[in-house]
Order: sequence, then C-alpha cells, then structure tokens
Amino acid sequence: MHVGFKALETAHGLRLVQPLRVASSVGTTRFNKHSPALDQNQYTPGYSPEDSFAGHFGFGLKYEEVHLEFFARLFAATGPDPIAAWCRQEPTGKYARRAGFFYEWMTGTRLDVPDLTNGAYIPAVDATTYLTRTQALRDKRWRVDNNLPGNRYFCPLVRRTAVLQEALTFDPAAALAELDSEFGEDVLMRAATWLTLKESRASFLIENEADKTDRIRRFAHVIGEHCGKIADPLSDASLRVLQAGILGDAALTMGLRHSPVFVGQSSLQGDIVHYIAPHFDDVAGMRDGLIEFERATRGQEALARAAAIAFGFVYVHPMSDGNGRIHRFLINDTLQRDGAVPEGIILPVSAGITNTREYGRGYDRTLEVFSRPFMRRYAEAHRFDLLITYADGVKSNLVYDDYADANHAWRYPDLTEHAIYTARLVAHTIRNEMAEEARLLLQFQLAQRRIKDVMEMPDHDAARIIRSIKDNSWQVSGKLVREYAPLKDRLLALRMVEAVQSAFEGREPVPIIG
Repeated sequence: MHVGFKALETAHGLRLVQPLRVASSVGTTRFNKHSPALDQNQYTPGYSPEDSFAGHFGFGLKYEEVHLEFFARLFAATGPDPIAAWCRQEPTGKYARRAGFFYEWMTGTRLDVPDLTNGAYIPAVDATTYLTRTQALRDKRWRVDNNLPGNRYFCPLVRRTAVLQEALTFDPAAALAELDSEFGEDVLMRAATWLTLKESRASFLIENEADKTDRIRRFAHVIGEHCGKIADPLSDASLRVLQAGILGDAALTMGLRHSPVFVGQSSLQGDIVHYIAPHFDDVAGMRDGLIEFERATRGQEALARAAAIAFGFVYVHPMSDGNGRIHRFLINDTLQRDGAVPEGIILPVSAGITNTREYGRGYDRTLEVFSRPFMRRYAEAHRFDLLITYADGVKSNLVYDDYADANHAWRYPDLTEHAIYTARLVAHTIRNEMAEEARLLLQFQLAQRRIKDVMEMPDHDAARIIRSIKDNSWQVSGKLVREYAPLKDRLLALRMVEAVQSAFEGREPVPIIG
C-alpha cells in the first residue's frame, strides 16, 4: 500500500509530466531500492501515516522529495479546504505550515487561516538537498523562510544528488589555469577570437545552419562583445541585442514572441512535433521567474546556475527564433558573471556538443528529459489547423488545447540532469576542445616560424600557405603554386611542406638537401 505523495497522486488521479521520484509503502520489513528513475522505500507499520490529506502530505514532506509540479496539480485538484483544515488543526505544526505556505505561494490564493504570531522560522526546502536562494525571503504569515529559487510563474529545481555533487567538483578556473601552465599563460587569450568563432560556428551547426557564414561571424562578434558584460541578459532589451546578433536587423520579428511555437521537424509529409513551448501570454511571467532565479541564486554553484538558466530559457522558448543559440550563450555568460571563467575566455561548449558523439547525443537526451515525457503526456492535445498571422507577424497553424494544464509542468521543471550534463560538458570542453585549440595554436605558430626560416614572408601569406598544405594532406597544390610562383621550385616546395608538417607532428624538421 502506497503512502505519502504517491498515495495522494493515486487518490486524485493525477497525471504528471515529471514522475514522482520516490514511492513509499508500508510493509513488514524496512528496505530501500534505488534506481536512476525511482527510489522505492518500504517502511514498517510504525511509520504508517493517517490515511488523510494531512497524513500523506506530511509524510511526503518528512520522508520524500519536494516535487513542485505534483504540488501544483494536487492543489488544483483538492482546492484550499484540506490544507486550511490541517493548518487550523495544527497551527504551529511545521509540515502544516509548509503545506499552507506552498499552497499560497503557488496558487496566489490566501487560505482562511490566521497568521502565526510566534515560533521559529523553518525553511521552505532543505538547502543541503536543493539549489536554493542565497538569501531567503521571510514569510511572516507562515514563519517560513522562502528559499525557493524562482517565483510561482517559473521555479526550476535542482536536486543536490550525489552524482551532481561529484560533477560540481570540477573547477573551470583551476582547469583553465592548468592549461595556462601547460601552454603558456597568454595562449588562451590569443586564442580567444578563434574560440569565440568556433563556438558561434558550432552553435549554428546544432541548428543545422552551418552555411550561414555572415550570421556566424555576426554572432561571434555578439558573443565576444557581450558575454559576461551585457546588462541583465534576460531583459527585453538585452534579448533583442542578442537576437539581432543571431538573425540580423532584417529578421521578421524581434523580442518576446506573441505567437505559438514548437520545436520539431518539417517535411513534405507534414510536421513532427518534439516539443511545444508555453503560451505566449505566459512567456513574460515565466521569463521574469527565470530572471528571479538568476538574481536569487547568485553566489551558488556557477555550473548548476548556468545549467538551470540556460535550459530553463530554452524550455520557456521566449523568442520566435534564436532560442537555442541564446540558450548556449547563457552558459558562457553565467560562468563569466560568476567568475568561474576569466573575462574574455569563451568556452566552445557548442563545439563539445557537435564534435563528440557522447556529448552530442547527451545534449539531445538532456533536452528530452523534460520534452519527451511532456509530449507523451500531451500527445493528443495539439493539431495543425488554419494558418493565422499573430501580433508579432509570425504565421502559424499550430493549435494546442491544454496550455493551462501544461503550465503545472512548464513552471516547475526539474533540471538536475541538466546540471549534471552541463558540468560534465564544461569539463570536457576545457580538457579537450580548448586544450586541442591551444595545442593547434602553438603548432601553427611554430609552423609560421619554421616556414619563415625557409623563405621570409608576411604573416598572412605564411598562414595561407600553412592552411593549404595542411588541408591538402601535406602537399603543395597547383592552386597554391599559381598564387606563389617561388613554389614552382620543387626543392623549395618540399622544404615548405616539411616545415609545416614537422610542426604539426611535434618533431624536428628533417633537412632536405638538393
């Protein structure tokens, strides 16, 4: 027999997008069975709660995990009466007080219960178990320290699981310092322009727009100019600046969207929907909740904050276009603001996603942690109908019938897996993508020096020859000979090739004598 939150879920016939991660029951023996998807806890009869709303909800608060989507759906199903009755019966009980606080905070509806006038303050959630506000807000009515990291319109939760805590031990600044020690303290700064361009190019590749050369360079400029420096990155004005950097001034619409949007694939046969974003009327409030999260959690772990801000943004999907690239921009932006990455250093996280199967597939799987169960839950709630032109100029024929119900999930995503993935991605990016970029830069500089030992020339000509020889499998192409007549001399050409090839192979050049 289930007890706690699972008992209430069953009793009220709730259908969650994000399943409860704890299922409690009562039996003859005490045991725990853990899996990545579910913790099954059996308690002995002495733990049995009263078979009532108060009994099961109090048990859940005491022994299980906070699950805001479940709370929202449960409160919508029960209304205020069982919570108010419980609070009147146990006015100073810490679980009744927390239940009353959660109800009023999430619904915006005041319970018919008198204010508490004394007693110690208790936290809304355990700060050792969840990523919380750095400075709690005191709710005098319930004598609860509200340390929830967002607002009721958008409040992602990150659970401090053992796996996440292990991932968060990675220190980006220390890892970058190690690269400085290995390659020279100025190498990464000299590589900064290329790293920024690499991030922009890879970010467009993720969006299947790798051929958009002008937009890639324009967005690279935006990344370099604004990352860690743009005022209030989630504000209307800042989002417009970032969006303009992605789309250009000739884009159809800028700013927060006023039209429905979905993420999916289009073909001659029709559209395949992978994810539907919140209603445009709710976007501003949810975006404000994300702003609240960003401000409230300053001082907490940068990698977890970066994940929640970036993935929270992409699930809200506040813009009509450019959401994915801004989402990945926000990872770098947060890490720089929090001092986890030195100013001017752009981590090519998008390159880590596109260059490595593990992180490319992991990126899709991480996005699907929320989107896949969401679409399963609402598989029959969307369709395509007449084409409508919305206030922002976007034409759409998407019709979605369950916006209000889906808000219970959209507003309260669990982003724990997203934080784990982001921490691991950043570690991979620094240890592999950036280390390789620094190594290539040093090899390129050595090739420049060696090629000038063969024949003196300006830097831009040396760079052109090096790239051509490397890209042409260590040979001088006919096109290069036509551009640089001295390379018609076969012996000179062989010396050029050896100068370049030896630098990239990490060995001394072999003398070539005619």
